[in-house]
Amino acid sequence: MDLLHLMHRLEELLSEARRLPVGGGVVVNRGKLTDIVDRMRVAVPREVYASREIVEGRDQLLREASDEAAQLLVQAREQIETRIAETEIVKAAHERAADLAADAQSRATELGRSSEEQARARLDEAQQVSHDQMRESDVYALQTLRKLEGELEGFLTTVRRGVDALEIRSADRPKD
Repeated sequence: MDLLHLMHRLEELLSEARRLPVGGGVVVNRGKLTDIVDRMRVAVPREVYASREIVEGRDQLLREASDEAAQLLVQAREQIETRIAETEIVKAAHERAADLAADAQSRATELGRSSEEQARARLDEAQQVSHDQMRESDVYALQTLRKLEGELEGFLTTVRRGVDALEIRSADRPKD
């Protein structure tokens, strides 16, 4: 379950709660509330796991770049051997092989660098999203808990007033 879904469930729990006749408070099932808060705590690290997938994607890109570079080197070697077989152009084959090897190395280096930059950017973005979502969920949870605290304090004040009124009333009655 993602964080937004859990927040929606928390709002539903509050909206479905039984209203108190006095003070505008509500009665919330503590077990359900605790369950939702616990699930929210568990859901936050999922964003971190998404970051790990991005890192693994980066590693995959690097492996693919390395494989492509190896293929380019194999192709370059094959072309070199073909050129050597053609005795008229041995010198040209050596030059071409060197160019291909340099190009392959340059391309592999560039692919590796590009893949690493993309992976870093995606990881940074995922971490930022994760931090933002954690911050938003903390703010929402704090606001919800403060609201709940206010409602509970209002309910407690109402209960205390009722108890005080009953104590005064029973003290005023004559004892049998």
